[in-house]
Amino acid sequence: MIPRTLPAILTVSALAVTAALFSTGSVALADTTDISPPGANDWSCKPSAEHPEPVVLVHGTFETMLKNWPTLSPKLKDEGYCVFALNYGGNAMGPIAESAAELKSFVGAVMGATGARQVDLVGHSQGGMMPRYYIKNLGGATKVDDLVGIVPSNHGTESSSAPEAEAPAEFENTACPACDEQQAGSEFLTELNAKDETPAGPHYTVVTTKYDEVVRPYTSAFLAGSAREVTNVTLQDHCPLDPIEHDQAPNDPVVHQWVLHALERTGPADPDFAPSCVL
Repeated sequence: MIPRTLPAILTVSALAVTAALFSTGSVALADTTDISPPGANDWSCKPSAEHPEPVVLVHGTFETMLKNWPTLSPKLKDEGYCVFALNYGGNAMGPIAESAAELKSFVGAVMGATGARQVDLVGHSQGGMMPRYYIKNLGGATKVDDLVGIVPSNHGTESSSAPEAEAPAEFENTACPACDEQQAGSEFLTELNAKDETPAGPHYTVVTTKYDEVVRPYTSAFLAGSAREVTNVTLQDHCPLDPIEHDQAPNDPVVHQWVLHALERTGPADPDFAPSCVL
């Protein structure tokens, strides 16, 4: 997720320029201290019979857990979930495979502390895509019950075809490997999406908005899979006047309803679920 102080469009050039600014200090890095969002990381929390899986919140690129989850984390806590969140990958700018290994370790700690057999993962942007590497390659398929991706970068983002949108070579693979890996057609995403995008075990729910200016086109967030395993949701199909875009999607009350619905039922979200269209 890109802060509002940075360019909002996650094209090839925008990613590269943003990474360069971070590396040179022209833009201050987000706070990386381990401050939890409200409601998260109570390591004495024990899951209830109603909500047996703890929820792990996974932030997006250039973000921290505190900045990404100020509203959803307390909402989940109030609904009775044990909620956990982590910082990873140096503001999620590092290689995505390494970030997935950090997620694996964190999930192990959560399961050890709570005694839970599985967790639910809710992620924004890269945080909705990166866990799929953990599921596919690092043993997460047996540890995750639900993966709910909020505007996830599952197939990356497409740049404009205009020559000026191409990334200058000197900006590639510098301060933000994860930025390069989230470009449509990258080697990382090609391998991640090869053969089976939704390995058996978890249930997958993807929530998108047609006003996403970062993951482009917004439909690139969708995952292929059977209806028993995968539900792809576009917010405006149910709430046509919802104006939410990429950055603030985790704070949208309609998104919150989809997340809770997906976590509360067996399987992915029901595509016919009718949220209250809060404006």
